[in-house]
Amino acid sequence: MTEEGRSHPNVPGVDQSDRLVPVNLRQSGAPPVQMLISTRVRKSPFWHLSVEAGCWRATVYNRMYHPRGYVRPEEGGAMAEYEALVNRVTLWNVAVERQIRVRGPDAEAFVNRVITRDATKIQPMRGKYVIVCNEKGGILNDPVLLRLGRDEFWFSASDSDLLLWLQGVNVGLGHDVEIAELDVAPLQVQGPTSEAFMADLFGEEIRRLPYYGLFETTLAGCPVVVSQTGFSGEKGYEIFVRDATLAAEPVWYALRAHGALYGLRVIAPAHHRRIAAGILSWGQDMDTETSPFQVNLAYQVPRKKAADYIGRAALEAQRAEIDAGRFSFKLKLVGLTMGGRPVTDYAPDFWLIATPDGERVGYVTSPWWSPELQVNIALGYVPPALSAPDTALKVELPDIYADATGRPVDARVTEVPFRPSSHPGAREQAQAAGRDWAG
Repeated sequence: MTEEGRSHPNVPGVDQSDRLVPVNLRQSGAPPVQMLISTRVRKSPFWHLSVEAGCWRATVYNRMYHPRGYVRPEEGGAMAEYEALVNRVTLWNVAVERQIRVRGPDAEAFVNRVITRDATKIQPMRGKYVIVCNEKGGILNDPVLLRLGRDEFWFSASDSDLLLWLQGVNVGLGHDVEIAELDVAPLQVQGPTSEAFMADLFGEEIRRLPYYGLFETTLAGCPVVVSQTGFSGEKGYEIFVRDATLAAEPVWYALRAHGALYGLRVIAPAHHRRIAAGILSWGQDMDTETSPFQVNLAYQVPRKKAADYIGRAALEAQRAEIDAGRFSFKLKLVGLTMGGRPVTDYAPDFWLIATPDGERVGYVTSPWWSPELQVNIALGYVPPALSAPDTALKVELPDIYADATGRPVDARVTEVPFRPSSHPGAREQAQAAGRDWAG
């Protein structure tokens, strides 16, 4: 089949002809398959501590075991973890965010070449959410970039082989930098009482730390870097534990001991809250064949940047098309509210989206129940012509969540975020100010 005629073999109505590898839309459900724990996949320094804390299920992220559940379904499951996050303070094992250091005389120049944003504007001891694109403008990774010093950056990587790509790029560029993974493992402390909790641990200085600000300190005698960042939409922090293979236990136990005063709960990364905040998950909501213009990340593509960067020509051509009123991509990511029973766990498939008359046209990437809004919310891909707010659609939910009729449930396109964030992103800030967020 030619690329022009390519469509998904199972769901040909969903136009994926602009992808080389279509997203697998087979509805296979969640079979009773046990994950094999072996030495082929890496265990983080906190893995055994997560198991001790009650971790009962996991996935693989960045070739490392990643806890995805502590509270058992019969005790409330993921929604009980959500309740702790939005009302108190929680501790997450996110060591899977591997830390890749770029250090050397050419560090700034190299980083500026591989990210779309302007690295020269990031001051030492500050960070930024960034994207890394390939030459076609596809999103390879969306790390948080930390600048520890004038000549030192850390990429806190999402779920793709960013280390190998950075090292490979520099084979051709030949910059005077060292690119290597560090023995640094992050933990997240998230929730509305996280600031008071962290101030007790590290002093009142934490209250003055700006969003994406960093500072070096110690905990339980171990060196750590603290940032005000997170993956939840709530107030939160990350603690990057240096020499983590040695320091994991003292840092973890110090946090849990002090957390007893605050009702701290160890939970899995809260995808239900990040969906409400409009925070994207690489590999789920986007991948290497996704353009930032498809997923509300246009603000990551500057209209003016002095230095060249990988993917610039493709991205500027895409922007020119959009500015001319032509959106050439087959699908676009939108927010959805949808009916059905409350979705209270991870979706095993990309559920299908249809028009009101039943034509399958897209798919859901990230669904969950919102207790505050009392409705199921989701991110999903639809054709651009169906992406305007308030557009009526249908979603084919599995039997466990379908309504009593068993038919596709009503859905409606809505603005993202679904709930305000403690630290609104650039798009959210621009929307509030009435500015062109795509700048």
